[in-house]
Amino acid sequence: MVWDKRMAKIAVTGKGGVGKTTIAAGLARTFGSRGYRVIALDMDPSPNLASSLSCKPAEAAAITPLVEMEDLILERTGAPPEGGGMVFKINPKVDDIPGRFGISCRDGVRLLVLGSIRTGGGGCFCPANALARRLVDHLSGTTDLLIMDMEAGVEHLGRGTTRTVEALLVIAEPTVKSVDAAGQIARLAHDLGITRIFGVVNKVTDGKGEPFLSRLATLGVSPLGIISFDPAVQQADEEGAPVYDLPGGEGIRARIGEIATALEERLGLFGKKEVRRGS
Repeated sequence: MVWDKRMAKIAVTGKGGVGKTTIAAGLARTFGSRGYRVIALDMDPSPNLASSLSCKPAEAAAITPLVEMEDLILERTGAPPEGGGMVFKINPKVDDIPGRFGISCRDGVRLLVLGSIRTGGGGCFCPANALARRLVDHLSGTTDLLIMDMEAGVEHLGRGTTRTVEALLVIAEPTVKSVDAAGQIARLAHDLGITRIFGVVNKVTDGKGEPFLSRLATLGVSPLGIISFDPAVQQADEEGAPVYDLPGGEGIRARIGEIATALEERLGLFGKKEVRRGS
C-alpha cells in the first residue's frame, strides 16, 4: 500500500471491553494538543466516543449516527440504507458532511459519528456502506489525522471501511484469548493489504505485560507498548466522565502520550507537525 503522507488514517480495534475507545480518544486528544488537525470517527454500533472526547453534552446527546440517517442516505445515493440489489450511487456527495454533522471537542478534535453497518452480512455493499466508504476516503484531504474507533471484533474488516488505513492499532488485554483475537484481526488486515499493524497490551497489572507483547509479535502484530491498569479509568466509567479531565487522569494520558509518540516515529509524522507550528 502506498501511503500519501499528507495525512494518516489510524483504525483502533480489538475485542469488546479491551479499552479501545478510551485509547482512541486519548490518541485523538494527544495529537490534537500537539497541533495536528484531528478528526475522530466513531464507527462502533454503540457509539460513546463523544464522552471520552469531552464533547459538549447537549451536542453529543443530539447525535444520530450517519448510517442511520435514512433521508440523507436516500438523498445522496438514490436508495434507502439497506437497498441491496437496487441501483444506487457508489460515489455519493459527502464533502459537506463533516461541517454539517461534525462536532467540536476538547484539544481541537472534531468528532463524526458514523455508526456501524449491521445488515447484509460481513461483505455487505449497500447504500449506507457506500456512503460510509466514500466519507472515509474523502476525509483524506481534510485533516492530518483520522482516528477511527472501530466496532469490536473483525466484522468491519470484511466491509472494507478500513481498507485504506495507513495503520491498524489492535488493543489486547493481558490474556491469551485476547492476544490471539488480535492475531486474527492482524491476519485479516494483511489480506486487505494493511501492513502497518501495531499492538498495545492494555490493563496490565503487576508488570506482567511483556510476555503478551512478545506473543503479539509472533502473531504478526508489531508491539507498540504496554498500558498499565489505572483506577482512574474505572472511576471515569462509573461516573460517566472522560478520564482525561478527572483528577488522577494524568497517568493514563501520559501513557497514551507515549503510544502517540511511538506512532509518530513509526509513521513519520514529525515533519508535518513542526512545519505547521512554525507557520
